[in-house]
Amino acid sequence: MENKLHVENLRISFRTSNGKVQAVRGINFDLQKGETLAIVGESGSGKSVTAKAILGILAGNAIVEDGEIIYDGKDLLKIDEDDFHKIRGDKIAMIFQDPMSSLNPIIRIGKQLTEAMILKGKARQKESKKLFNTYLAELKKAMIAAEANGNSEKAAELQLKCAQFDKFEYKHIALESEYNFAFESAEEALSDAKAIRFEMEKNAPTDISYRINRIITLCKRSIQTYVVNEKKNELLTAASALKSSVKSAKKGNYDDSISALSDIIAALEYSVKLPAPNFFCMGYYLTYSGKELPNMPIPELNDYLHRYLDENFMLDFIANAKQGLIYSDAKSLKEKREAIESLKSHKSVFAEENLNKKACYKALKEMNKEVMETVDPLCLVKDSPTYTFASGFKTELDRYFNGISKNKKEKRRFERQTAKWNRLVAKGKEPDWKVAPAALTDFDALKTIMAHQIDSLIEHYQKAISAETSRNFDAETVAVIDYLKEKASGVVLKVTKSMAKEKALRLMEEVGIPEPRKRYTQYPFEFSGGMRQRIVIAIALAANPDILICDEPTTALDVTIQSQILELINNLKRERKLSVIFITHDLGVVANMADKIAVMYAGKIVEYGTSEDIFYESAHPYTWALLSSMPDLDTNGKLDAIPGTPPNMIYPPAGDAFAARNKYAMKIDFEQEPPMFKISDTHYAATWLLHPKAPKVEPPKVITERIARMRAKKEANNGQ
Repeated sequence: MENKLHVENLRISFRTSNGKVQAVRGINFDLQKGETLAIVGESGSGKSVTAKAILGILAGNAIVEDGEIIYDGKDLLKIDEDDFHKIRGDKIAMIFQDPMSSLNPIIRIGKQLTEAMILKGKARQKESKKLFNTYLAELKKAMIAAEANGNSEKAAELQLKCAQFDKFEYKHIALESEYNFAFESAEEALSDAKAIRFEMEKNAPTDISYRINRIITLCKRSIQTYVVNEKKNELLTAASALKSSVKSAKKGNYDDSISALSDIIAALEYSVKLPAPNFFCMGYYLTYSGKELPNMPIPELNDYLHRYLDENFMLDFIANAKQGLIYSDAKSLKEKREAIESLKSHKSVFAEENLNKKACYKALKEMNKEVMETVDPLCLVKDSPTYTFASGFKTELDRYFNGISKNKKEKRRFERQTAKWNRLVAKGKEPDWKVAPAALTDFDALKTIMAHQIDSLIEHYQKAISAETSRNFDAETVAVIDYLKEKASGVVLKVTKSMAKEKALRLMEEVGIPEPRKRYTQYPFEFSGGMRQRIVIAIALAANPDILICDEPTTALDVTIQSQILELINNLKRERKLSVIFITHDLGVVANMADKIAVMYAGKIVEYGTSEDIFYESAHPYTWALLSSMPDLDTNGKLDAIPGTPPNMIYPPAGDAFAARNKYAMKIDFEQEPPMFKISDTHYAATWLLHPKAPKVEPPKVITERIARMRAKKEANNGQ
């Protein structure tokens, strides 16, 4: 399964007037494509901070102390705002707890739905053009290197093929642009015709003359060979009748207008459902065949054009492109072998007792040069470990050398505060403050981390080398052609106001908002809480993101509406193949939607597993506490409240942060932080109760009884 997001050793603190609050303390998790990961815990456990770090919207007093968040070959903790602008909202979207905090109360819903679409659309067009040109240039270079072997005639032939591909792609873009303009006009005319007909049927139309004239104009624009062609005469006749009906419509007689609008709607609805031509194949035919297009139905025409392109160009081009991919892969593997040796030879520089600053940064520069040479520019899947190696390694190196002066300052500060505290105690006073422990940089730990980073990259390259023969270059070459077609289409995929409006209306329907045309012009205060949350979900989906982060999206809603929103998110995840991070304090909310669950407490993940692991085989006392306080219809006994409050994270406990609230706590829980024990391949928990020498402890009775009931229900359902 494809890994969409990788979070490793994430550590985030916040500067406050009372000291540094440690909000997230070294968490790790992966999010797979099409998977829902629920992050569960009490308020203040670090859930929302983690989500905001992924989206790059941490508060100004946040300190990212360590870790990486890898998405699409980039560490989101190290990219600049320009790069984040291409990801935030487009690739990773977020739904917040209170929908009103995400909506402007004085701007209509329609405007808020379409604004981001239009702005992002322009940026995507520019990006698509750049990616198309860059990739085709790299492909041409690899094809020539793979097949020409110094033969100038062969090199010229391959250059010509790439130039031909580029040329007919521009024809493809022109044809698709013309089609899109007509199709967009037809969709807008259809939308406006339905809206004004609805108002006329309710005897409440506005701006009749302007809107009818606009519909007529749009109808004329929509007439194009592949949009409105068959129904052209019917549409023009209906548009003429609509124009004649304006005078009577102004006087309140809408019968003629409604009849003409119905004819327009019928003609347009038929037309917009027609299949679109394959403009990619058509571009080649019109550029190089020297013939007119054959007159045949679109499905047959598409088949004919596809065969023509394959026989005259594409099959040969694909064969050449495949050799280019093979060559580029072989070159990358050769560089990986050399990079492994370079990494091994430089590793000793970072193992000295006292690191030499000049030697370390010089070694990093040399390693990064070798590492970046391994990048295969034709591989569509970004090699994240390669791209993020230098930035991640430099972070640890900077931390090491900055720590030398930092440790001196921190020791002096600690000694001063300790002396002051001792003087006050000696005078018989009781200070109302504590001496903050010395936050010293652990140089040995940093050297261990850097050694691990080098070893991990070596292991990554060794795996790539061992998998050399397993790649399917036939499938990858087809994927490359599809990628180039997609980027070419992206160049002409303009998002105009009318297109954005039509998409917004479809999104409103998709998220379950009734009468979207009427609701489109309303303000947020005219919607209920549940409907406002649906609007926020629609805004988040507008750019077709890969990852959807839901930060307590049901907390402000009543139970009935909660269920509807959860079901909606589940359906959207399946239909759109979304990866979802769902943040909540209530385990019961995610029982039927999470694939994996991470239980967080005091900034750490204390238990991690599949939904079944957590609900049927939970192992951490904090997870037991959450489950024990979770109501359900079948529990008759008294639910258990979690005693006490979370610790002050300015002074994190030395041992298990949950120890003071844990009735199963042992002496070691107060002295030493437990490691993450492996229970199964999918299930892990950080509790000393899993140590082989720990006493056997059973979960609370309320949990065991609930598990027994759930198992019985599951078996009964399976037996039906």
